[in-house]
Amino acid sequence: MSGEWLILGAVGLPLLASLLIWLTGGSPNQRETVTLAAAVTLFVIVGSMLPLQLAGAPLRVELLSPVPGVAIAFEVEPLGMTFACVASFLWIVNSVFSIGYMRGNDEPRQTRFYVCFAIALGSTMGLAFAENLFTLFLCYESLTLSTYPLVTHHKNDEARRSGRTYLALLLGTSVVLLLPAIIATWVLTGSLSFEAGGIMAGKVSPLVGGILLLVFMYGIGKAALMPMHRWLPAAMVAPTPVSALLHAVAVVKAGVFTVVKVTVYIFGLDYLRELATADLVLYLAGFTIITASVIALRQDNLKRRLAYSTVSQLSYVILAALILSPLSTMGALLHIAVHAFGKITLFMAAGAIYTAAHKTEVSQLAGIGRRMPWTMGAFAVGALSMIGVPPAAGFLSKWYMLLGALQVEQFFAVAVIVVSTLLNAAYFLPIVHAAFLKPEASGGQEPTGPGHGEAPLPIVLALVTTAAGTLLLFLFPGPALELANMLVGR
Repeated sequence: MSGEWLILGAVGLPLLASLLIWLTGGSPNQRETVTLAAAVTLFVIVGSMLPLQLAGAPLRVELLSPVPGVAIAFEVEPLGMTFACVASFLWIVNSVFSIGYMRGNDEPRQTRFYVCFAIALGSTMGLAFAENLFTLFLCYESLTLSTYPLVTHHKNDEARRSGRTYLALLLGTSVVLLLPAIIATWVLTGSLSFEAGGIMAGKVSPLVGGILLLVFMYGIGKAALMPMHRWLPAAMVAPTPVSALLHAVAVVKAGVFTVVKVTVYIFGLDYLRELATADLVLYLAGFTIITASVIALRQDNLKRRLAYSTVSQLSYVILAALILSPLSTMGALLHIAVHAFGKITLFMAAGAIYTAAHKTEVSQLAGIGRRMPWTMGAFAVGALSMIGVPPAAGFLSKWYMLLGALQVEQFFAVAVIVVSTLLNAAYFLPIVHAAFLKPEASGGQEPTGPGHGEAPLPIVLALVTTAAGTLLLFLFPGPALELANMLVGR
């Protein structure tokens, strides 16, 4: 299959799957078979692009050009390849988890859930392979709209309020800030294409470029840079598979992916060094990392603690991109992948705990590791990755961030990474300690899942798979490192 057809297959397959899921909605077994088959096929298609990308083969397709010089086009490059590989693989895992969770909790509107999930993955593939800012913007907005019904899945007052916050912040930032920034880029440079080294040098003054940088950073609301982060904790009202999608697979990764893509391919690292606001964005990212970590430390609700952890971890990527060294940029790419595996493991573990033990608060988790050893063992692996402890993959990305910061003597970034790592440990390790080493409180509900208190098998298989992936990414980082090297031209 040619490169053009591979790209079209990656973007189009999830959209076709959404139609087939809707048509088979009357039969849960058929509907879920279509979901799993589409997820596996997508991963095969994306995986078949990886050797071509590593070999330097051009992979590009243009669909149409609604405005002269502005096309809906897709092109595979190292950053997008990484994002697509991670998202397509985790769609398989999250689909398995969703089947166990949605059936185990007898969730309503399951067909709509799977349809919207597939559309969101199609939007994610389009965003990953977008050749220019116009195509990226279309897919970015499609992702917001397709995930809104997932956030409001329960259709109660809390879900509706959270959905309004979700739409207001994500659509508001993209329409009021991101779209004008894209238009300004087109007017000033005559191009919206992503190009190695950026397109602004020699065309945009440092003053105007500095303003544009700020507008882009806050226009990309999915990156959750404070104070544009409130949509993310609000979305915790959704079912856990949706939280996993939002925090690990698609939405937040679309945000930080866009940040890195804009910094590397629109501004360029050399041009960014001329901008005074580059340091300001770095300080804002550092503030978000520390503040969100402190807030997470105070949350008793497990999903809210994980949500604020996500806000903090996303700004690691922004921080790494704005350190402006090749090594830190490699760290940013790696963190997109390793955070996805670690955080989806944590959210699926939270869903397993809710399904099997009906517990949602950190204070309720004493002794739960004895009745749910697989779940809490996987949780421990995910937590170690978020902290950055080997042999979990989170160590790799933080290591490259620290090396990059030291390379350019950016000691503020070094301090932020060190302090936030200690805070990560402070809000994750007590959970693991209590789960395995404290006695379970009397009066807790009896286990309802099979296997001595574990959740249904599909849930456990899914979270153990992603925990294993977190370890394997540390032990065998070769392809990810090769893509990271290609990103920075090393």
